[in-house]
Amino acid sequence: MRWQRWLQPLVLIPLLAFAIRLIPGPRLIDDAYITFRYARNLLAGLGPFYNPGEPVLGTTTPLYALILAALGLLTGGSAAPFPLLATVVNAVADALTCALLVGLGRQLGKSRAGIASALVWAIAPWSVTFAIGGMETSVFIALGSATFYFHSKRRPISAALCASLALLTRPDALLLLIPLAVERLRRACRPGRTGARLPITVPELLVLVGPLVAWGALSIALYGTPIPHSLAAKAVAYSLPREAGLVRLAQHYATPFLESQILGPWWIAVGLLVYPALYFLGWLPILRRDPSSWPLVVFPWVYFLAYAIANPLLFRWYLSPPLPIYFLGIAFGVDRLATDLRRPAVFYACFGLAVASTLAGWTLRPDHGPRNPAPQMAYVQLELQYRQAAERLRGELPPGTVLAAADVGTLGYETGARMLDTVGLVSPASSDYYPLPADKYVINYAIPSQLILDRNPDYVVFLEVYGRNTLLRDAVFGRRYELIDTLPSDIYGSRGMLIYKRRCCAF
Repeated sequence: MRWQRWLQPLVLIPLLAFAIRLIPGPRLIDDAYITFRYARNLLAGLGPFYNPGEPVLGTTTPLYALILAALGLLTGGSAAPFPLLATVVNAVADALTCALLVGLGRQLGKSRAGIASALVWAIAPWSVTFAIGGMETSVFIALGSATFYFHSKRRPISAALCASLALLTRPDALLLLIPLAVERLRRACRPGRTGARLPITVPELLVLVGPLVAWGALSIALYGTPIPHSLAAKAVAYSLPREAGLVRLAQHYATPFLESQILGPWWIAVGLLVYPALYFLGWLPILRRDPSSWPLVVFPWVYFLAYAIANPLLFRWYLSPPLPIYFLGIAFGVDRLATDLRRPAVFYACFGLAVASTLAGWTLRPDHGPRNPAPQMAYVQLELQYRQAAERLRGELPPGTVLAAADVGTLGYETGARMLDTVGLVSPASSDYYPLPADKYVINYAIPSQLILDRNPDYVVFLEVYGRNTLLRDAVFGRRYELIDTLPSDIYGSRGMLIYKRRCCAF
């Protein structure tokens, strides 16, 4: 009986999820280094700032930064191994998400669907990539899943606390919090089928509002605002077609298991019809039985609409949060179909295909970075090249040196230099130089020449494509800065990663 308890999916799948995130080793994404630097500076006594003395909230995940700082305090202070800490924290978070998916399946009367969705999430590249990438995505998804789970269990205080913490992990937690708040108010005002109400209590309000008020007061005192500047910076720095977000999200929702890698791009048209149909087919009987579960049903679609309308540059980690509930809904639909046909083999065949397709998104030996098995999408060649640039510069950066770059994470963490972020995530003044005329862009981003000329940093490091129609065509920049190294790079169609140094006595 003891072995049977350990072999239960509620234990076995989370253990699998945890272990499978340790196999690839850290394959860190550039943005993760920004959070690491906030945590490191805090422990070094430099304050919770990216550049010491500059009160800018440039990270969208204050709770994650505090978690890493707390763990860093126990494992070496400012010298703590933040990449390893982040990987372990994320592995635990994803293991928790798997357990919650199993629990949600049981709670909603669809145990095998919960088990199937949890197992796929345990191995999904969309999950593993950002766990080993050091991003806050895994923690955010775990807190969101916990919010939904406690909501379904009629435990409003626990749900409120998880929702509050999710919002401190990522601002887009509002997309799950708002539907849940509407349903919570409905429950409080109207009796359910049993005639019982769930009044909103003081403890529930305190755990929901308390952490948010505390962070709001602290962030206003430190930064002057609780809203991360990175949100506004990304909105103006990138040039995108109006339909870019809608197209990318439609492709994503049509291939949640990366099927197009096996079946080809034609599957996108099929998946765009099949998966939403299965999703709603699976949720419909659950909604009839428990109407209060509607916030779970609408979350992936609220998320879809919000990002399609806002149309930001959709970084890969923005695409993961709706997937666990999406997986669960699709599994519900397949389960219902198999039940109606009285063919259990249909469920297991579809589940097997999802697992096989997901595993096809892995590679046994990546062509760069650590050689351990890893998801193919865990692409960190850009970060490796920035690390190479940091090694090239490390010996010649005296204190006070200002280094400008569009991707400041790896460079800033590895060099410790004061960074001028040309996108504007941690350098608000950069946003004043956007948007640029359309002819300045080769891809969706370009560095404004006037920004560099006005701010006059000591060094500028950038992919050639970022400056092809701006810096590299500006005669004043050419007179003021000299090219000291070119690192081989074809990322985004670049002709190298360029390292420029300001000429002595240049004006």
